[in-house]
Amino acid sequence: MSAVPTVRLSGGLEICRILNGMWQVSGAHGVVDKTKAVKDMQDYVDAGLTTFDLADIYGPAEEIFGQFNSQFTSSGDDISCLQSLTKYVPRPGPMERKVVEKAVRRSMTRMQVDRLDCVQFHWWDYRDKRYLDALGHLSDLQQEGLIRELSLTNFDTQRLMEITDKGIRISSNQVQYSVVDQRPAAKMEQFCLANNIQLLTYGTLAGGLLSERYLGKAELSKGDLYTASLSKYMNMINIWGGWSLFQDLLATLDMISKRHNCSLSSVATRYVLDLPAVGGVIVGCRLGVDGAGKHISDSLQSCSPDLVLTAEDVTAIKAVTQRSRDLMALIGDCGDEYR
Repeated sequence: MSAVPTVRLSGGLEICRILNGMWQVSGAHGVVDKTKAVKDMQDYVDAGLTTFDLADIYGPAEEIFGQFNSQFTSSGDDISCLQSLTKYVPRPGPMERKVVEKAVRRSMTRMQVDRLDCVQFHWWDYRDKRYLDALGHLSDLQQEGLIRELSLTNFDTQRLMEITDKGIRISSNQVQYSVVDQRPAAKMEQFCLANNIQLLTYGTLAGGLLSERYLGKAELSKGDLYTASLSKYMNMINIWGGWSLFQDLLATLDMISKRHNCSLSSVATRYVLDLPAVGGVIVGCRLGVDGAGKHISDSLQSCSPDLVLTAEDVTAIKAVTQRSRDLMALIGDCGDEYR
C-alpha cells in the first residue's frame, strides 16, 4: 500500500491530503453507535488515514475523537501520528477573550489533548464584525501555545483578505469544492496561492452522489434523500444544472474510471486534489455504521500515485461542467450559501 500523501500547513502541522470528515456522527445522518465509531477510527488510522476533521457542533464528534485518542495513547502508540482539525462555531454574541478561551479549552477537554492541532473558525453573519475580535483572541491563544494552526471555515475571499490584512496568519480555509461546485477557482484560489493558505475541501463527493450508485438512475425523490448530505448536495446539483446534466457528468467520470481501473468516486476526488491551492479533500468517514471498508479503499485509491488524470480526462470533464450554470452568479463566493 502506498503511503498516504501529506501536506504541511503554514504553522508546521503535517496532515494527510485525504481527511476523514466526522460530520456524519452529528446526528443528521442517522443513528451512530459511539462505541463502534471509536473502534472504526482504528481502521482508518491503520490504513494511513490519520487526519480527522471535526467540530464543536458535530454532536459527539469531539468526544468520540477524545475516547479514541485516549485509547490510542494508552496502547503505547505514538500520538504524534494523529492529527485533529476541529471547528469553533460560536453563536452570535460578545467575543471577549474569556468566551473564546473557554470554547477552546472545552474542545481540548473533549478531545483529551493538551493543545489543539488546528481550530477552523466559522462565523454566521459578516454584518457582525465581532468575528475579527474572535480571531484576534484565537491568534493570541495560538501564540500562547494552545493552538497550533489557525484556520477558517466557509469564509469568502473578501473576508479572507480582510483577516490577513489585520496581520492574522491563516493556515487554511475549508470550502465546498467539487467537479460540480467550482466557485473557489473564480477568486479564492489565486489569493490562497499568493498567501500560503491551503484549501481543505468538502462536498467533493456530493454526499455520495458522485458515485456509481447513482449512475443511470432516475431523478431522486424527496424520500431518497435520507441524509442531510444527500439533501444538501441534491439541492446544489439542481442549482448547478439539474439531474440530466449530472447524469452526463457521472457517465463521463465512469468512462474515465474504467480507463484507470478505479472507482468513479476516486476520479472525482482526484480531480479536486489536483487543483491549484487544494491541500486536502475531506471525505466523510463511516464511523459507527457498516460499510467503512469500501470507503477507505476508495480514499486510498484517489490519492494513489498510480492514478494520474490525463489532459484528455480533464478536457472530458470540463466539456460537461462548462454546460452548467454559473454558481458564483447564483449563490455567491465560497460560504455565501450559509449567510
